[in-house]
Amino acid sequence: MLYWLTALSDGGDFFNLFRYITFRAGGAFMTALFFGFIFGPPLINVLRKRQGKGQPIRDDGPETHFAKSGTPTMGGLLIVGALMTSTLFWARLDNGFVWMVLFVTLAFGLIGFADDYAKVSKGNVAGVSGKMRLGIGFAIAGVAAYWAMHLHTVNDIALAARVEDYDPLSGRLAFPVFKDTLVNLGWFFVPFAMFVVVGAANAVNLTDGLDGLAIMPVMIAAGALGIIAYAVGRVDFTDYLDVHYVPGTGEILIFVAGLAGGGLGFLWYNAPPAAVFMGDTGSLALGGALGAIAVATKHEIVLGIVGGLFVVEALSVIIQVFYFKRTGKRVFLMAPIHHHYEKKGWAEPQIVIRFWIIALILALIGLATLKVR
Repeated sequence: MLYWLTALSDGGDFFNLFRYITFRAGGAFMTALFFGFIFGPPLINVLRKRQGKGQPIRDDGPETHFAKSGTPTMGGLLIVGALMTSTLFWARLDNGFVWMVLFVTLAFGLIGFADDYAKVSKGNVAGVSGKMRLGIGFAIAGVAAYWAMHLHTVNDIALAARVEDYDPLSGRLAFPVFKDTLVNLGWFFVPFAMFVVVGAANAVNLTDGLDGLAIMPVMIAAGALGIIAYAVGRVDFTDYLDVHYVPGTGEILIFVAGLAGGGLGFLWYNAPPAAVFMGDTGSLALGGALGAIAVATKHEIVLGIVGGLFVVEALSVIIQVFYFKRTGKRVFLMAPIHHHYEKKGWAEPQIVIRFWIIALILALIGLATLKVR
């Protein structure tokens, strides 16, 4: 919205700063951060009063988790509120990619909110049925996938008119390292993108099991994807890095900056011992956002690298369930895998910080794919 202040600029003055994505990203970060600090305490107080007993604790979970009984959930409202506000203030509202990512974030956040509300109301961990959550999630992801294909098609038409031998991106899968390779999936790109978005949302949801565990890796992965979005949205950077140019994705950096600011504001209250949990409201929204950014920037495979921690968490659950159904035995002491280390006697802060380190390493590896070929 504030981008419109550039209309008051005659070049070289203060209002000209609003043309720059990096300046507006800084503004979005600070807006979201202060949003979190200001609205965090009153939101937590309201949630504590409304929820009473707080988030239900699993009976079969680690014994240390019973001490967390009474902690309110739905803290993801703070993150989503912060990033939505900052993005609407600082991003260009005529950018389709921004609206697509906002749509996925808010829609998955609503699914998570309904699930959290059901858990708190019933006083158990059941919530909304898994089939319903997946069904609605795939429907949302289908809309986002079609939306992204349309935006890529519009870009393809514009670029083909002025670039000789241009390779269209719509409906195609790009690969890291092998940068000249584009696999034409056609309309099969839609179900593929749906899988990416829904998979990312649920993987982050599974990771959110310890105080501060999910939010920092989400910010790290989003930061890496934000850098990628900014790079592939600039023709000079894509020429230098030899990656595919996707006009308009640079504005996603502002969304990512808002996510980082809101995430830090939330982490202030989620640090051990947590005063509030993000709940499915936050984890599904943030995971969906990561998937949507990857689809928009044509870096779906790189998401599997920068978000590798979430992939491992999800795989640990899949392996555990599959192996237990086949043999009646468990591969891990408990799944997701962070609970396995809890059962082994690792302290919660030890697990959280080590997982943060792993997330940072994976993000750097993912960023390296921009240059390696």
